[in-house]
Amino acid sequence: MRMRIVVVTAMALSILGVPLDTMAQDAPVRGGILRTMEGGYRTLNPAVQSGAATAMPGSQIFAGLIQIGDNFEPKPYLAESWTIASDQKSVTFKLVAGATFHDGKPVTSADVAYSLAIVQKNHPFGPIMLGTMEGVDTPDPLTVVIRLTRPTPHLMQALQPFLMPVLPKHIYDDGQDIKTHPRNMQNVVGSGPFKVVEHVQGQHLILERFDGFVRKGRPYLDRLILGTQKDIASRVISFEKGELDYVPYSSFTERDVLRLRKNEKLHLTEDGYEAVGHINYLELNLRREPFKNIKVRQAIAHAIDKEFIVKSLFMDSPKAAHSILHVTNPFFTDNVPKFTGGVDKANALLDEAGLKPDANGVRFKMQLEVPNWLPTHLGVIAEYLRPQFKKIGIEVTLRKAPDFATWSQRVSSFDYDASMNAIFNYPDPVIGVHRLFSCKNIRNQIWTNTQGYCNDRVDALMDKTAAEVDLSERKKQYVEFQQILAEEQALVYLTHMQYTTAQHKYVRGVPKGPWGSLNPWDEMYFDKK
Repeated sequence: MRMRIVVVTAMALSILGVPLDTMAQDAPVRGGILRTMEGGYRTLNPAVQSGAATAMPGSQIFAGLIQIGDNFEPKPYLAESWTIASDQKSVTFKLVAGATFHDGKPVTSADVAYSLAIVQKNHPFGPIMLGTMEGVDTPDPLTVVIRLTRPTPHLMQALQPFLMPVLPKHIYDDGQDIKTHPRNMQNVVGSGPFKVVEHVQGQHLILERFDGFVRKGRPYLDRLILGTQKDIASRVISFEKGELDYVPYSSFTERDVLRLRKNEKLHLTEDGYEAVGHINYLELNLRREPFKNIKVRQAIAHAIDKEFIVKSLFMDSPKAAHSILHVTNPFFTDNVPKFTGGVDKANALLDEAGLKPDANGVRFKMQLEVPNWLPTHLGVIAEYLRPQFKKIGIEVTLRKAPDFATWSQRVSSFDYDASMNAIFNYPDPVIGVHRLFSCKNIRNQIWTNTQGYCNDRVDALMDKTAAEVDLSERKKQYVEFQQILAEEQALVYLTHMQYTTAQHKYVRGVPKGPWGSLNPWDEMYFDKK
């Protein structure tokens, strides 16, 4: 079978115009300790947990087959080259010779095959993200062949370290449950640019340069210190005082961001989050009345004044969301039904649904779950919804979770009426979005189809888009996909959120591209001249 070469070397990428070092303005300086924040991770192993909290440290500890660069182009990492079969049903990777794990053991094709199987079975996205993978061949220690049941256009986007970290088989393949394996949190070994030297969960994580890193001469920094500081105001103060050098996913308030931008020693940017696609939404438990009724869901959507939320609550920082796909997603369309009729339209729809107000003006009551994470956005919106919904006869009680585990248990066990929630789109909807709507993915696991939505047409569209290799046709299919989900309000979309990265200007080589800080930090260095 003829094979088509897709990527050969880093030189080929430079010929294609992909910059190899877009940030370094001077020769990188070796040394220094970078102080930053951790996001409250529950595991350091990205093979079993999604989200930025795990992905950011995980991408420093673990390497991947590839890295995603500018314009979503794959770049060599542990794989120095790869080829795609002419029928697009297999991909062959050639690994870099001499790559090792932090304990000195070589990285081999057996480790890659093991990791692919682990992610497919255990990652929250795994069954969908790698659902077409039917097997992995390892003809020699440096060759990996992924066999697919059909063309899988999103595959390369799924093979970066925080979605498919290459795990050391000799450590994890010992019969223990990978999700609770003790080496996920202590004595963690990967092959990324930094290795774990000290870890006290809830206090700090200290990573040190791995001198055997596959990219020779990197990383430039000596150490990373990831501290814990849950209070946003304290985090802002620490950053201004120089106690923090670099704060991605800062969660600084819009007022703080505007103020900090005036400091000429600091740099704040919204770049580097294009692939994240953060969507805030209201999740309704569709198993329960009255949320089974589409008119009720549409009424709730009409009652929410998204423009007020954007302008008055967040000073125009986020965008009003009418689709599950983020405005930065390459498949986004604005051509979807929009529910902007306000309170009058909402009351009319609730009347049509047969939900008449009682003597106190109450049509029905609901309990709204409020997670402890992202209080500056989800918490603020929840407080707005309570009096707003009262205008249409819905009496809302807020139940604020004391920690992630409590909130996660309630939602994943379907023990809730409604919940504030949010997800990342990721660059391809198969990876980040399909999981929320597939009839086959209604699971007792957070950030799956916990709301219990099921539509055969949507499932059929997801099957088609997952295999469609013609980009223009795929975009058309995703238009219909977004239109159906918006019309049915399977989730009530609120805002397309935009994160801010804050850094002191002496911090150079900060990872850019669509994934920003979720990439390895091997090119970062200090320039304090």
